[in-house]
Amino acid sequence: MKRALYSIIKTNLYKGKTILLFGARRVGKTHLIKQIVQEEEGQYYSGEWIEVRELLSRTSLPGFREFIKGKKLVVIDEAQSIPEIGLKLKVLHDEFPQVQFIATGSSAFELAQQISEPLTGRSRYLRLYPISFEEIREEKSFIDAYSGIESMLRFGSYPEVVLKPENERKEELLNIVSSYLYKDVVAYGQLRRPDLVDEILKLLAFQIGNEVSLNEISNKTNTTIKTVMRYIDILEKAFVITSLRSFSRNLRNEIGKTKKYYFIDIGIRNAIINNFNPLTTRNDVGQLWENFCILERIKKNEYSRRFVNSYFWRTYDQKEIDYIEEIDGKLYAYEFKWNEDVGKPPKAFIEAYPGSDYKVISKNNFIEFI
Repeated sequence: MKRALYSIIKTNLYKGKTILLFGARRVGKTHLIKQIVQEEEGQYYSGEWIEVRELLSRTSLPGFREFIKGKKLVVIDEAQSIPEIGLKLKVLHDEFPQVQFIATGSSAFELAQQISEPLTGRSRYLRLYPISFEEIREEKSFIDAYSGIESMLRFGSYPEVVLKPENERKEELLNIVSSYLYKDVVAYGQLRRPDLVDEILKLLAFQIGNEVSLNEISNKTNTTIKTVMRYIDILEKAFVITSLRSFSRNLRNEIGKTKKYYFIDIGIRNAIINNFNPLTTRNDVGQLWENFCILERIKKNEYSRRFVNSYFWRTYDQKEIDYIEEIDGKLYAYEFKWNEDVGKPPKAFIEAYPGSDYKVISKNNFIEFI
């Protein structure tokens, strides 16, 4: 499967910028960049190889020349494993402007901290997500892709999960959670309590579509709000969850300064609560659909290079809108309903923000949205 980011990376090659490709483990970063390395006759390195770390420990130009080996394209996969990688990428970028460098990372927490200052103005930031519905539709007929939506709501869209028979998907997801997700999060954040990661993720899994009370999570996990905030921040930077801020501008009773959280992959969410039941037997289909639509929209915006401000909206008297995008000063509001594709926006929202668009997104009309 050719990923949507493939053409974006190809377009950005040899433009004088180091390309930084972020994404969780197992979303397909290595497969994607190896395709490009092969086509461009480049050089691939993994930051997890001991010899690569030793080679890059040298800071002399002869040492760096040995590293690039006369190639026009050099890739460093899992670059967060290399100490002071930001400074080293800066030297490579500045001293060898004829070479295209690509660095990938499975933790924005670790890699972004190392590179943000050294590579200011020198880099292009891209992000790879689990397979999108649009990417599946490029490979299959629309009918086949559409018929697979229920499977995506149950098992998500990690490449290795999508490619397996249904009876093996649950085991693969549980393996990803136990072998990679928790270990990476704990290692990246230097967390002392792996059990707390599990507790917080389970609580977030049951609160999709709702504002999250840090005080409630603090009480239920018997820890401080400060600790809860730190763990949630690390989970975001490790590409396990993502957040939406509340939109508040005109009304006194609008809820402000709160967040809702969604999982980067629904299969991971279902694995955390160990529920892969068919949709007909579940009471959380609305939550799954909302998570699916918002993440598919995030993927679409990323791969289309559409830079928008995203929010949710709610008032203290429970008037709400699931998702809002602000583009060039105009608001586009969306409500997600699995079975219905009609509805009216809250009167308070329309009166406060005249000229805004509003649409209900259901399984019958979601194609244009995602």
